[in-house]
Amino acid sequence: MKKVLLIEDDLSISELQRDYLEINGYQVDIAQDGEIGLQMSLSTQYDLIILDLMLPKLNGFEVCRKIREKKNIPILIVSSRREDIDLIRGLGLGADDYITKPFKPGELVARVKAHITRYERLVGSAETKNDIHIRGLHIDPDTRKVFVNETEVVLTTKEFDLLYFLAKHPDRVFSKDHLFEKIWGIDAMGDVQTVTVHIRKIREKIEKDSANPAYIETVWGTGYRCKG
Repeated sequence: MKKVLLIEDDLSISELQRDYLEINGYQVDIAQDGEIGLQMSLSTQYDLIILDLMLPKLNGFEVCRKIREKKNIPILIVSSRREDIDLIRGLGLGADDYITKPFKPGELVARVKAHITRYERLVGSAETKNDIHIRGLHIDPDTRKVFVNETEVVLTTKEFDLLYFLAKHPDRVFSKDHLFEKIWGIDAMGDVQTVTVHIRKIREKIEKDSANPAYIETVWGTGYRCKG
């Protein structure tokens, strides 16, 4: 049984979401503030986290950031304000998807199922692949770790997936639309600017000079490619 952590301060909402998820075969824990939610997410193994942004004690932005420092599991952000979704996407904190209130419980269940399935598929396929080495860049799909000149750099789930996908296809150009569909999925909420944000964050972490990248190159008017 897949295990989901629901971090939501409104108990009536969280209990309704829990009921729908449990009916569909998920085990659900609830945390009603950010501090407890963060503690539970780091101390317990979950398959996905549903995270509301407006939380007491520690807001969802900080909870997302702190989780991403330690874990790569899927995070689904929930907010009642569209501008919050735009902000967290712009900050590049590593959320996998976003959903705005109000939403139908069935939509939430579908999102949860899709992200857990996609994450398991990506991790499972990575385990069968060999390491990638490109001029000092080392990508280890078994451990999902990345090294630049033997120094480890920490990437979020989607940053790793995006870098690994590009590196598996050196010198091939992919459009933002193709990358968004491949990494986030066709039903994911958001837009192709999410790809731009993640490329920028990856460059900041792996490039010596992100303005003149040695690994991920922008092909103007087309998309991106990993230089082999």
